[in-house]
Amino acid sequence: MRIILFGPPGAGKGTQAKLIEKEYNIPQLSTGDMFRAAIKNQTPLGKKVKDILDSGKLVPDATVVELVEEALDDPRFEDGYILDGFPRTVPQAKAFEERLKKKGRKLKGFLSLEVPDEELMKRILSRGEGRADDTPEKVKVRLEVYNEETAPVLNYYKQQGVYRAIDGMGSIDEIYARIKEVLDA
Repeated sequence: MRIILFGPPGAGKGTQAKLIEKEYNIPQLSTGDMFRAAIKNQTPLGKKVKDILDSGKLVPDATVVELVEEALDDPRFEDGYILDGFPRTVPQAKAFEERLKKKGRKLKGFLSLEVPDEELMKRILSRGEGRADDTPEKVKVRLEVYNEETAPVLNYYKQQGVYRAIDGMGSIDEIYARIKEVLDA
């Protein structure tokens, strides 16, 4: 099963991806986790993306696509995966679609967690991760960037026929039940 778990910052993608991973026994690939690890380990990539992420902006498409393609070559992703945080732009979505075609694979679903901006702001500011971009001003920039640059990815996947909206409000278990219903259909 190959799925994309999509949504704005604070929608709960990482939390839900871990639940899907456990129940369906398919690995999660989170670009956010990959970037944070690279920053923590002060790798060349980490140094390159730290300032970009701290400002609330998106990492350039070519860098993200290269990182994801390299990661997906790992044999543990051969039978499926949950993509969390990728693709974030239409060019990334198109590059990913080309990869699937070359490999003769199909995407099972594009699950979009739908959460109002006010709730996202509340969630991000209360999660206490201590990230440099978890301030009201930076969160506002991240949500603006999402709405301008990332939200158009929804239309791309609607045209592909794999888009499924998931109500991202409620408890973790309620949201997961909605996701499970879609995946089991």
